[in-house]
Order: sequence, then C-alpha cells, then structure tokens
Amino acid sequence: MPIELLSDNELVKLYMNGNEESLSVLVKRHKRRIFSYLYLISRNKELTEDIFQETFFKVIQTLKKHQYNEEGKFLPWVLRIAKNLMIDHFRKIKKMPSISSVTNDEGERVDIFDIIPEPVSSSKDANETKEFKELIRGVVGELPPDQREVVIMRTYYDMSFKEIAEVTDVSINTALGRMRYALINLKKMLEEKNVEVFI
Repeated sequence: MPIELLSDNELVKLYMNGNEESLSVLVKRHKRRIFSYLYLISRNKELTEDIFQETFFKVIQTLKKHQYNEEGKFLPWVLRIAKNLMIDHFRKIKKMPSISSVTNDEGERVDIFDIIPEPVSSSKDANETKEFKELIRGVVGELPPDQREVVIMRTYYDMSFKEIAEVTDVSINTALGRMRYALINLKKMLEEKNVEVFI
C-alpha cells in the first residue's frame, strides 16, 4: 500500500520507528488546516509561519522521544500544540487579535463570517447578500472569544464537538454549551436588528 494511503496513526508509528518520509506525508496532509487555523487566530502570515514551524518542531521532539500517546487523535493533538504556542506568544506581548478571517484552499483571505448561511429569499440580490454578510460579520464578531472560536471550528472546519473539546482543552459538554450560548446570543442579536432567523 502506498504510504500516502496510510492512516495518521500508522504514519506516526512509522515515523517513530525511523521512517522520515511518513512525517512529510503527515505535514502535507494537514498543513492547510493547521496553517489556516493559526492564521485565523493571528491574522499575520509571518507569525503564522513561525508558529507553524515551531509546532512541528515540538511534534518532532515529542515523537522522537516516543512520548506521543494520542492514538487516533493526531490532528487535534497538533492543533492543540499550535494553539498553545500562539497563546503563549500573545501572552508575552499581552495582545490577542480578534478572529475575523481565514485563508481558503486557494490561499485567498476570506472573512470567516461568509460561511454563515445566507437568508433564503426569492428576491435576493447582490446588495442584499452583501449587507447580510456585513451584518453577520458584525454580530459574530461581538460574541465572546470562546463562543466565537467554537462557531468557527464547527462551521468552517466542520470539526466534531469531540475534536473541538480536545483542541480547546475543555469537556465535550463545555464545548456544546459554548455553541448553545453562541446560537442563543446570535439569535438575540439578530432579532434586535430585526433580522428573521431560524436558529
């Protein structure tokens, strides 16, 4: 079987047994998702590149020392390392940016709030769509950071609540609770702006 078809767990085991190519496959497989996640937090390409490299340096160190024990959870584990390194960086400079954009598959900067479904309307035109997206952008931006993060992970990354819980280092119930409160808050804020919602 070609090495590219192996599971993350199989590739990790190969790497820990001395197969260098397996790490390249893992990096290639997950680079876009990890890089986009970091950029989502930092909104700075150079910083994202630095933290990305630092993340995999830490990954390599852990695997080389055979201290990896996250069987079947490679990506959430790496995302958790990446997030912690980014948080450490911002703690040092005492400034945390607001989350507002991501890089899509083509490398273009995209507002994360473009992923929120648009209202269904038979008479919808380009101006209405643009106005609605601007409204959603503002409303989601007003959510508390922990709620905004869950909305982003669930909607943009299509991550399960189990994965979200692992990356954010909270229980599944806490992750679910944050999403629930985020939806309640979004509904309330949209209703205050006289926007009909079906949440």
